[in-house]
Amino acid sequence: MAHTCLVVDDSRTVRRIARRMLEANGFTVIEAEDGAIALSSCRQTLPDCVLLDWNMPVMNGLEFLKALRIKFGPASPPVVFCTTENDMSFIERAIESGAQEFIMKPFDEELLIGKFSRVGLL
Repeated sequence: MAHTCLVVDDSRTVRRIARRMLEANGFTVIEAEDGAIALSSCRQTLPDCVLLDWNMPVMNGLEFLKALRIKFGPASPPVVFCTTENDMSFIERAIESGAQEFIMKPFDEELLIGKFSRVGLL
């Protein structure tokens, strides 16, 4: 059975690239362009994992992650934060807020799939 991944990014291009990589590895992909839409989607159907951008309008990735953890608990679904922010403080804040993994943009398929493998989905 395919795992469902919610890809949350305000860039249509990033969502399309992530979708292609994830679907090639057996995932079913749901997309959201900001954290508010993503949270609404999770309330309807909780995905198996989330690929989450940091900088987005309406509700950013960190705000979404904190709301997700309050609503659904500290570990599920696993979240892989994906951003251009390379300052260690961003990574620490993401992990402290409940992300399991962190990757930098641009990413390739091997790195992306490797992160989801690390959180037990492959």
